[in-house]
Amino acid sequence: MGPMSAGSLTRLPPPAGADWLACTTSVLDVGAAAAWVVRPDCGAVVTFTGTVRDHAGPRTGIELLEYEAYEEHVVPALERVAAGVRQRVERVGRVVLWHRVGPLAVTDVAVVVAVSTPHRDGAFHAARWAIDELKATAPIWKREHWPGGAEWVRCDHGNDHGNDHGTDHRGMPIDAASASTGGIRDPRVGVHEAAAPGGAVTERITV
Repeated sequence: MGPMSAGSLTRLPPPAGADWLACTTSVLDVGAAAAWVVRPDCGAVVTFTGTVRDHAGPRTGIELLEYEAYEEHVVPALERVAAGVRQRVERVGRVVLWHRVGPLAVTDVAVVVAVSTPHRDGAFHAARWAIDELKATAPIWKREHWPGGAEWVRCDHGNDHGNDHGTDHRGMPIDAASASTGGIRDPRVGVHEAAAPGGAVTERITV
């Protein structure tokens, strides 16, 4: 594993309730998430960890991701995801939904989902639905950095979760740049920054 990006492994304060939701600059402690969802009445725990990879589609050589969020909207979005999990899966015990923001190096943990249920089928279904819904609806963007430049893109990989026909997971029409954010559009999406030697940005091209 490569070196972690800057950020303290600060233990997020656990909540009094059964849903632990956070958008934070701190390094995400996957073990703490998995341990917190364990309950005596739940025999299954599924944890999903999303890490920064070194490529995106045809682009290779990605060295860094910068995550930014409309933070006042993120936790309400996570609350809706947690509520949706409980509507879809019976007897969900605890739910963790964490997303990190700020600069992350390749292999850093960007997102954690952990769910406990009495049986494994429910836990697998709940965790898969939760990460897909989080990626499709949370107002979070990322800026990909590679040797040739940088570009803001959506943190959305939800075409198989919802659809790619111009509607969101509720069937409401949306535009491409707001697809991942419940209708909150960000003007940075689609802006490509080409870098000259030394890292200076020389042009911005809206695509």
